[in-house]
Amino acid sequence: MNADYPTPGLSGPEPVGRAEALECQRRQFAEDLSLIWEMAGTSRMDGRVLGYMMVTDQPFLSSAQLAKLLQVSTGAISMATRRLVDMRFIRRRSVAGDRSHYFACEEDPWGSFLSHEHQFFDREIATIEAAIEAFGPGNDEARRRLVNGRDYLQWVALYHAKMLLDWEAHKRERDKVNG
Repeated sequence: MNADYPTPGLSGPEPVGRAEALECQRRQFAEDLSLIWEMAGTSRMDGRVLGYMMVTDQPFLSSAQLAKLLQVSTGAISMATRRLVDMRFIRRRSVAGDRSHYFACEEDPWGSFLSHEHQFFDREIATIEAAIEAFGPGNDEARRRLVNGRDYLQWVALYHAKMLLDWEAHKRERDKVNG
């Protein structure tokens, strides 16, 4: 445990100022989100990185900064940021003259993920369709499962587009009310 950033509920010095208290809250949020992600079957480290990126007051952070703040290896950060960039929760940033990798959280991480999630459906559908072709007739049980999987994903993809439109409309309405 780092004495500068105590974990709530554990013995240790309390944060002495507002900046330290906010940093403690950021780290706790990252930990809380990481547990939720882990329970959902995804990477706990991805949840920690996303959680911290969502609440940082910095416009972007380097891999090295994230590793230090979260007290993990740069390799763990590299793997997590790669997945989060692929899923569109965060994006890479560059700084002129600096070769470090920098990352910024999307303003609407879940909306950004939702707007690009179809790429995963498309890949899964193509994979299942190839399997349907490969197994051909005579494999009725396998074929039924594959057809159901493909049709479900196609149905979800259609609903997905509607859901994205509904989310954008919801945000516009929310912003009108909240100014």
